[in-house]
Amino acid sequence: MEKNVVMICAFVGFLGLLSSGLGFAAEATRIKVSDVQTTSLGQCSYPKSPALALGIIAAVALMIAQAIINTVAGCICCKKYPNPSDTNWTIGLISFITSWITFIIAFVLLLSGAALNDQWGQERMYFGEYCYVVKAGVFTGGAILSLTSVSLGIVYYVSASLPKNTQPWNPQQNQGITMDQPQVPPMNPVFVHEDTYNRQQFP
Repeated sequence: MEKNVVMICAFVGFLGLLSSGLGFAAEATRIKVSDVQTTSLGQCSYPKSPALALGIIAAVALMIAQAIINTVAGCICCKKYPNPSDTNWTIGLISFITSWITFIIAFVLLLSGAALNDQWGQERMYFGEYCYVVKAGVFTGGAILSLTSVSLGIVYYVSASLPKNTQPWNPQQNQGITMDQPQVPPMNPVFVHEDTYNRQQFP
């Protein structure tokens, strides 16, 4: 494996760990039901929380990692593989599709959790008697899926960086071609009777 491939994988892996770690931190610091207080005027009082900034940074780190992987590896749909049945191509295709699916879900979860957590100060109650808070597990799901997306992206990049076989070797293809020396049929010995040379006598 080339050195630049290892460096790119290490950097993208760091961004994936950073995004996942920030997602778990946002889950731990999100506004919970016990943190919200209600006033006599029918308003919800929210405390300040760093979950907004943590969720946004986690989403940005995930987006940068996904952009780097797809820039250096390219889109698998735009590449021409001489042997689509190759194992590396199959692994790369599955990793590419799954990485994008998990990226979209993780990105939406992180941003939606950050946006819904952007409530502080006094807000009116929803439907007259409810104070809205982010549901537990939103940031956790985004953190897990972000790490999964980056891991699959690295697998896709590595499989795309491996050398490809232009044509699989098949020994049966060469059975009809043989290199041989021209054969000369063997010559059988001819026996001549001795009287053949004695038929003409000189006087």
